[in-house]
Amino acid sequence: MTIISVIVTLVVIATVAYLLTNKYNPQAVLLSSGLLMMVVALFMGLGLPEMNKSTGLAFFDLFAMIKEVLADKGAKVGLMIMTIGGFVAYMRHIGASDALVYVSTKPLKYMRKFPYLAAVCVIPIGQFLFMCTPSATGLGLLLMASIYPVLVRLGISKVSAVSVITACTVFDMGPASANTAQASHQVGLEAVQYFLQHQLPLTVPLTVVLMITYYFVNRYYDKKQGLQDEVPLDDADEFTVDAPLYYAFLPVMPLVLLMIFTPTFELFDPPITLDTTTAMLICTVTGMIFEVVRKRDVKNVLGSMKIFWEGMGKVFASVVTLIVCAQMFSKGLISLGFIDHLVSASQSLGLSFFGVTILMTVMIFFASMLMGSGNASFFSFGPLVPNIAAQLGGDKIGMILSMQLASSMGRATSPIAGVIIATSDLAGISSFDLAKRNLIPLITGLVSMFVLKTVF
Repeated sequence: MTIISVIVTLVVIATVAYLLTNKYNPQAVLLSSGLLMMVVALFMGLGLPEMNKSTGLAFFDLFAMIKEVLADKGAKVGLMIMTIGGFVAYMRHIGASDALVYVSTKPLKYMRKFPYLAAVCVIPIGQFLFMCTPSATGLGLLLMASIYPVLVRLGISKVSAVSVITACTVFDMGPASANTAQASHQVGLEAVQYFLQHQLPLTVPLTVVLMITYYFVNRYYDKKQGLQDEVPLDDADEFTVDAPLYYAFLPVMPLVLLMIFTPTFELFDPPITLDTTTAMLICTVTGMIFEVVRKRDVKNVLGSMKIFWEGMGKVFASVVTLIVCAQMFSKGLISLGFIDHLVSASQSLGLSFFGVTILMTVMIFFASMLMGSGNASFFSFGPLVPNIAAQLGGDKIGMILSMQLASSMGRATSPIAGVIIATSDLAGISSFDLAKRNLIPLITGLVSMFVLKTVF
């Protein structure tokens, strides 16, 4: 039975990877494969994962489990992610996202004599913007409109300019990130606590490593391939912003509120706590008030509230459903004993918990590269972490953090990822050339992450 379940599990995982690589709908693939594994488990007499309430019939339980997962994820992490999506959509609608990008990237024009230094300085700036605008493709397109012309006219190649822009999206972090919401939920932490105590201490040195690596890699390949194109800066198309520049504060406002009203800093006695969902609602209403004052058109501004709801709906259809279906996929793996087999194999090979962490992290990195999606790979295997950590007696937070960051790093090395395709198309370069340019820095980042976790 053990051999059969292992074979079935490996065949299903390989099939899922193939289908996702060939752009099959990820929700349908993950849900159907999860149900298939649970059906196989039933026929093998292995049973189903534990449910809150059984219907009394195994066939009905399969679908009742979908309902339970949807109710759990939709009401908790799903609601948080949907309000984030609505907030981001509304900020884009009123021009606040453009204002933030304009203000943040303006100083780079004064670094004309140091083009490659200016280019890598985009990475920490863009990473900060990514925490406020958690859409890799959306931020990539914003930076292509604003900072890309400046970088090219400073004298670096198109592929180097786009590579540092996509590098801004390699760490899905911050309370507004869907991956952060999912990771923190899996380990039982608040998103802000997970961000401040675990993500930030690791991603800050990793960002420095990426900046150094991109600096030398881009300069080396530009010279080697003769790609440098000097274009006068005066000829650059100006990135215009319709909204007032003080709107730049609005996308940052949730981050500021969440950091002020978190128990981590103990700024208030008695403590005042603010969750991510509430912060997004407060900041959306604040944005509407700004619009009323600016436009003096109450009816139009109130009507714009539908942008927020539509943003929530789009995120439900894309991200929340992916989380639900990925959870069903992970339950299918659990029902076939995947975790038990993984633990047994690790012990027989003499792998420690850290060794299993490296194995899972590398697997997710390459899965993201193949799928072109960090969410799909992380949401599929992230829910397995608590059980693996419990059986091996390791740190589940450290494991899920490595896997989460690896998923977004792997995405930036995929020629079929949305952000890679969109930015390379605008620049008129090959998405494969861009993915190859990102490969060395991000593998360096992956190795550095393991080194940092070992040392510290």
